[in-house]
Amino acid sequence: MHAAFFLLLGASLARFLMRHPGEARTPWIIALSITLAVLYLLGPVLGSRPTPRRLTWLGVLVAVWMVLVVLAPSFAWCAVPLFYTGLRILPPRAALALVALLTAFVVAAQLRLATGFDPNLVLAPPAVAAVATAVFVHMQRQAVRQRELAARQRELIDDLLRTRRELAATERREGTLAERQRLSMEIHDTLAQGLSSQQMLLQAADRTWTADPDAARRHVRTATGIAERNLAEARRFVHDLAPADLAEGGGLEAALHALAARESAQAQGTLTVRCHVEGAPHAPLPDRVQSALLRIAQGALANVREHAGATAAGLTLTHLDDRVVLDIGDNGRGFTPEPGAPRATGTGGAGSTGGAGSTGSAASTVRGHGLPAIRARVRQLGGTLTIESAPGEGTVLSAEIPLTPTENPTEAPA
Repeated sequence: MHAAFFLLLGASLARFLMRHPGEARTPWIIALSITLAVLYLLGPVLGSRPTPRRLTWLGVLVAVWMVLVVLAPSFAWCAVPLFYTGLRILPPRAALALVALLTAFVVAAQLRLATGFDPNLVLAPPAVAAVATAVFVHMQRQAVRQRELAARQRELIDDLLRTRRELAATERREGTLAERQRLSMEIHDTLAQGLSSQQMLLQAADRTWTADPDAARRHVRTATGIAERNLAEARRFVHDLAPADLAEGGGLEAALHALAARESAQAQGTLTVRCHVEGAPHAPLPDRVQSALLRIAQGALANVREHAGATAAGLTLTHLDDRVVLDIGDNGRGFTPEPGAPRATGTGGAGSTGGAGSTGSAASTVRGHGLPAIRARVRQLGGTLTIESAPGEGTVLSAEIPLTPTENPTEAPA
């Protein structure tokens, strides 16, 4: 619009100089044109708010233009940019009054230039003024709507961020409560029960110490055995909370290699365990994933050592784009699942009877709790547990853990 104003002003001055060279009013026309251009340039310096200085500037600008139109009607078309200037600065009613005044001057100027009455000269300027005003009002309303929409979007984004923070805090609280409940159950089922038994035995020993020393000593020995078991349980409990192999640094890969070497050394030549890692993680695995996979490997290899009768076993850790897979395989006796039982769950330690008693492998259980513990760890991470086995062909246990949360963890049949 600024460029259009100066273009129209220059064209009007050129037209006047071409049509009326050497007239007495020419210097005045040139001076007023320069003054009008300078005044228009000062507009942005004064700001856009309707301050007294801004209104005074607009009044002087319009007055100079009117004088130019009276002296040279060809300057009338500079009114269109002035429409927008008034609409931007003045309140709606005052702006419409200014547009009407400028339009009247344009009509009068065009009629002065015409040789006779021409309806187009009377109707065209008001039509142009109406279109210009309508365009400006529409753009202004669109700008207001855009600002309101942007404000609503900012509010929605703030609400979303606040909701996400609240949800994250709620999940942390729920996770903390779940972990506290798990720890309380572990302590109640192990240490608290053992301490209660020790107290009862020691009290019984105290009551019979004089009357029946042999019975008192038996009570003390029994309490000592319970204390030893509780100590072992406490050490296991602490070890489960913080795996030593992971705590030593090096990550899951180093911990699995160390586990394989330790199992081979403990077997004294009867079992060889190898570890292989495929791929590399795009980002460090979460601590709970590393801990769970290490526990799964430890439990599975313990079952291989105690039940499978295998001479070789292997750990394979595979890093994929969206998941990590741990395979534990052995060349042991294998087993036949119960008829009708899913192959992924049909192991002796898990509660089946078919073939479990005489076989046992990576899928077998330690004291009846190995496979359920592995299954629970996989389920907690939203993963999939798969077991493949056949008599005389060994067993392969595969734990697949997604690196993004899933809502429906599955245990896939082999």
